[in-house]
Amino acid sequence: MSVTLILVIITCVISIACFNNKNLFDQLKHYPIAESRNGQYYRWLTSGFVHGDFMHLFINMFVLHEFGRSVENYLVHHFDKTGGSILYLATYLLIIIMGDVPTYYKHKDNAYFASVGASGGVSGIIFIFILLNPWNMLGLYMIIPVPAIIFGVLYLWYSTWASKNQNSNIDHEAHFYGAVAGILIAIVSRPIIIQEFIDKLIHQFPW
Repeated sequence: MSVTLILVIITCVISIACFNNKNLFDQLKHYPIAESRNGQYYRWLTSGFVHGDFMHLFINMFVLHEFGRSVENYLVHHFDKTGGSILYLATYLLIIIMGDVPTYYKHKDNAYFASVGASGGVSGIIFIFILLNPWNMLGLYMIIPVPAIIFGVLYLWYSTWASKNQNSNIDHEAHFYGAVAGILIAIVSRPIIIQEFIDKLIHQFPW
């Protein structure tokens, strides 16, 4: 069984358990004021395994499964089965944590801010996929086909804009920083990925 599928299963089990247990949901969500005042920094990780509803859970797990398999296979190919699997798992968990850190510092005195979801971790996985396959076609809004590199630019732009202009429970900053974290971890793990990315941009240009 792949690490990606294991992550999907674990996330579904925890999220569904939280749907019926508000106390558990509140204990696991990203809640900066509790993290700051009570030292509950475990929330930076556990929040990535909790979702607001079934649709939120389904979308994140579907995207993680589709893109995660490709990234996991890439790491296994270059670092062997054991090393690649461990690196993939560490990458995903670290992205979730790194995606929450900026909003922790921004909202650590804000009792009204909280967030949940694997979106930050999923964003990081998507952007590693983009590094590997910049000209693959992705569906904008799951409908409009655009090259992965263009999708990535639009995604980062929108996440930046939304974090400044939308007042909602969606943590757009975690999306942005999760994407950045994914890119940085991929580069640190295998620096040659930068040159490979540039070569693909130039030599695999589709037009």
